[in-house]
Amino acid sequence: MAKFFILTRRVKIFINYFLGPVLFIGLTISIYRNIINQPDWKQSLQQIKTSLYGEQGWKGVLVILLMLANWSCEALKWRVLVSHIQQISFFTAFKAILSGLSVSLAINTPNGTGEYFGRILYVEQGNRIRAITLTLVGSISQVIVTMLLGTIGLFLLRDNFYNASNTPLHLSLQWIDAAAYGSIAITTALIAIYFEISFLTKLIERIPFVAKYSYFIQKLEDFGWQELLKVLLISFLRYSVFVVQYLLLLQVFNVGIPVWQAFWLITVMFLALAIVPTIALAELGVRGKISIFLFGVFSANTLGIVLTASTIWLINLVVPALAGSLFILGIKLFRSK
Repeated sequence: MAKFFILTRRVKIFINYFLGPVLFIGLTISIYRNIINQPDWKQSLQQIKTSLYGEQGWKGVLVILLMLANWSCEALKWRVLVSHIQQISFFTAFKAILSGLSVSLAINTPNGTGEYFGRILYVEQGNRIRAITLTLVGSISQVIVTMLLGTIGLFLLRDNFYNASNTPLHLSLQWIDAAAYGSIAITTALIAIYFEISFLTKLIERIPFVAKYSYFIQKLEDFGWQELLKVLLISFLRYSVFVVQYLLLLQVFNVGIPVWQAFWLITVMFLALAIVPTIALAELGVRGKISIFLFGVFSANTLGIVLTASTIWLINLVVPALAGSLFILGIKLFRSK
């Protein structure tokens, strides 16, 4: 028993004092390799610098400031959710969000699922699994907003996509309609699940196997429709920040698409990114291809389209992830009793 205690203590010391630096170094190397493996990355970085120092440069600065607004919205949402098990400050929630992003990029989990493991580092040990179940509520709310607006975008741009015979996006109306109506079905199901999360949790807890572990999900019963609506509105606000960032960078890189068309194209792109499974460090390539696929219908400025996607990836993911890894340096995963 004593040997087990000593071994466990040594493991805890190793994790507490070495995981942060290792994560920071590993993340930095992974991001560097991902960037230099992109075709013409030097030219792209030079073009980004040139555009940001031009007449439209102030818009690039605004995009960087909106990055803080973006993750602040997510921190606020997470703080509201976690308050059911533990009160945390906004700054702690903000650090948790960036640390989660850092872990997600470092371990390359699909569709950002690794963020959960980074966030719970800021929650008391006994609450960490319960925090993951609460975080899922916030994720569902963000997906609902993405699916809803993306579906509207599909219908509004339906004819444009169908008539895009000179681009790789030439699709039949049947395929476009199938995607749109399928999205409607999924969105409707998610909304029903989301606003009935309390009722569904009570039903699930009646399953004998689940009943043994009901402690981890029982807090989901506390969510009323007013609080769920509040979380949904925060998700919509964060989504709006995303869209504004894209619109500004499209103008910085002279993509030349009317604002209203660009807006709905962005919603369709977010819908595609939500559906297509990706890992964090591979998202840059996927994001670039989807952007060319969609925005190429309205603009021949392929370089500008790719630069917009790349800059968004750098500002919204890479920079905050590096900051998050620095926050992790000061975390103790296990605390002495």
